[in-house]
Amino acid sequence: MRDAIEVSRWGARFRGHRLPCAIGRGGITRTKREGDGATPVGSHRIVGMLYRPDRLPAAALPGWAQPIGPRDLWSDDVSDPAYNSRVQAPHGFSHELLRRPDPLYDLILLTDWNFPDTVPGKGSAIFVHRWRKPRHPTAGCVAFAPDDLLWIARNLTPDTRLIVRG
Repeated sequence: MRDAIEVSRWGARFRGHRLPCAIGRGGITRTKREGDGATPVGSHRIVGMLYRPDRLPAAALPGWAQPIGPRDLWSDDVSDPAYNSRVQAPHGFSHELLRRPDPLYDLILLTDWNFPDTVPGKGSAIFVHRWRKPRHPTAGCVAFAPDDLLWIARNLTPDTRLIVRG
């Protein structure tokens, strides 16, 4: 069986550990749409890892983790040809800052939700990241306590999937 981070509204399980997590404020959905605040059901590949090098040492992460630079953004504008992808400032479309002033995006696991064959409006920036506070809802991502997220990041394999159950 594939290595998996299994998520439901009650929490997560990874490598025999049960971990509290947060999901989207819109719950879990089978019909994800941009801005609905819901976490999409499915088996999502982990396709990348981003981190803040000014807050987290590279040595703490797998070698394939990529640093977040000061101009890094994520497009969430359905009219943007680069919708649901990493872009650079200045960017003339709606976007999220990847280098946030708070610690939520200090470490991000990128999923393949609506990627690489992006459908405008089907949802963007479905990440695994640090939670704001225990179980505080996200905008559609899955979020963990900082220490749990770092442990997950260190224990990923190339086959690890994020499995979200409805």
